[in-house]
Amino acid sequence: METGREKIERMKELAGILKQAGKAYYQENREIMSNLEYDRLYEELERLEKETGTILSGSPTQTVGYEVMEELPKERHEQPMLSLDKTKDVEVLRSFIGKQNTLLSWKLDGLTVVLTYQRGRLVKAVTRGNGEVGEVITNNARVFQNIPLSIPYQEELILRGEAVISYSDFEKINEEIGDTDAKYKNPRNLCSGSVRQLNNEITAGRSVRFYAFALVKADGAEFHNSRMEQFRWLEQQGFEVVEHRMTTADTLDEVIRYFAEKVQHYEIPSDGLVALYDDIAYGDSLGRTAKFPRNSFAFKWKDELKETHLLEIEWSASRTGLINPVAIFEPVELEGTTVSRASVHNLSIMKSLKLGIGDRITVYKANMIIPQIAENQTQSGNIPIPEHCPVCGGATSIHGENGIETLYCTNPDCQAKKIKAFTLFVSRDAMNIDGLSEATLEKLIGCGFIHSFADIFHLTRYRQEIVEMEGFGEKSYENLMNRIEAARKTTLPRLIYGLGISNIGAANARMICKAYKYDLDKIRHTSVEEMALIDGIGAVIAGAFVAYFQEEKNQRALDQLLNELELEQPELSENTQKLDGKVFVITGSVEHFANRNALKAVIEEQGGRVTGSVSAKTNYLINNDAASSSSKNRKARELGIPVITETEFLEMLNQ
Repeated sequence: METGREKIERMKELAGILKQAGKAYYQENREIMSNLEYDRLYEELERLEKETGTILSGSPTQTVGYEVMEELPKERHEQPMLSLDKTKDVEVLRSFIGKQNTLLSWKLDGLTVVLTYQRGRLVKAVTRGNGEVGEVITNNARVFQNIPLSIPYQEELILRGEAVISYSDFEKINEEIGDTDAKYKNPRNLCSGSVRQLNNEITAGRSVRFYAFALVKADGAEFHNSRMEQFRWLEQQGFEVVEHRMTTADTLDEVIRYFAEKVQHYEIPSDGLVALYDDIAYGDSLGRTAKFPRNSFAFKWKDELKETHLLEIEWSASRTGLINPVAIFEPVELEGTTVSRASVHNLSIMKSLKLGIGDRITVYKANMIIPQIAENQTQSGNIPIPEHCPVCGGATSIHGENGIETLYCTNPDCQAKKIKAFTLFVSRDAMNIDGLSEATLEKLIGCGFIHSFADIFHLTRYRQEIVEMEGFGEKSYENLMNRIEAARKTTLPRLIYGLGISNIGAANARMICKAYKYDLDKIRHTSVEEMALIDGIGAVIAGAFVAYFQEEKNQRALDQLLNELELEQPELSENTQKLDGKVFVITGSVEHFANRNALKAVIEEQGGRVTGSVSAKTNYLINNDAASSSSKNRKARELGIPVITETEFLEMLNQ
């Protein structure tokens, strides 16, 4: 039996683990343990605090969330935003309801935001933050999909709600993000990143919606002492309110059944329900505990657990060198989908679960989304930790920090660490494989599916594994394969640029190809002296280019790649040099081309050059708004440089 001292020591240990897990989840958008494990440790800490009658300073049971990062202005809330006491037991919820009429609504899984309106105008939006202090995101809130910027009510209105992104928008947006270090793991993480952008233009493109769930202040408005009436009043003001149903203890089962059936196909992320007394005065009279209000209660869905057997541990490498264990198990049906793999996150979690091949394990979906291992019933613990990286074969090493063990590849030349090279290869100006974002490439490389550029064109070998990856599915897989197939037909300048040769940009690649009349054999066997004669190249760039092709491994890799590609052969005629020696500047939006880069490519293919600023050497400024008073237009007029539209440029080209 534990002594009081042992219990206190265990409480200190639990507090440290929970704080670290909370910081990772809320501030760094990563997970170091499953939700189930977090809840188990949290409940153990609560039990020990009750048994000892002691609550340590800074205990996770007494604090609400974590401090926000220093990215946006901070502001203290007029009223603290408390967490809700919670249960997974329907009878506990029924006991809370008692004889009261109670509103049951979705517990949305996004980012809580407080809105303030004055004189009918939105004047402030602040995130929940740590419950006491949040971040000011007013400009971002103004571009949420459904927030009214002006309302009929003219007095000060303060309300709370959840900023969320739907599952369908999450999938669409996640596929389009090509410049992020990693795809977002779930809609909540994407929403958090979207709401807290410094540039609200980014927020505007993320389809963030706001659902009101609490009215804090609206002096003079009549609600007849009813939360239901508050919700109706907010709807009249133009707000979308979280979906809700009135219930009593007697009708609770029926109402929960309604939500339980709907959540299977509900588009908005939800991790449970919220019960709120309809009687405003009664609820307010109950006050609050140190952490929870007494007028509301959270009901968390019971996780659907399925038993299965562990088949193997797949070791997945990332661009940082981190190698994470992924559990592969016999497929089971969970929350309406087939699941056969789950991230174990790190060595510490794998060891704590004592995983072994053939072990009988139970799995679930955290928040009905992310597959996790709940328990290992066999605990054979026979998984060997690899001494070599699954991607490059280099030596591995175990790193320990704050009690968390992780596995790393020590080889600096590991393909998984060269993610940037592959990202460049599939970029718009190179192979233009839309859908192969840096995050997706990291997953595919980490699983050992891609070792070279040519491997990208053989991903059909891993169809089933890719379909089952987080963020993928049949449709995403088919879309990606179609884009890869379309990329097989390309141009030599795109290929040269995509190889990632030092100092060779898209423009230089076009210049080199044009100078060698698109003869790849001459290009790959040229000399520094010969290439340095090309206008705009020089000895430094030529040296790097020639050195690249002097590496036998690079020549072999190019040969493998050429077996996968069909290079378009441009027509070499005198028209190719129609703009030879001409210098252009492009400004403003374009209409006849996909973007400015596309227009720039045409100019360079025709022998012209494009610069970023107007000078005495500029021959033409291309701007569809010729009457614009922009600085470039003014400078062009001062220097007597013609300002032409795209249409005039195309006429010039076709003469």
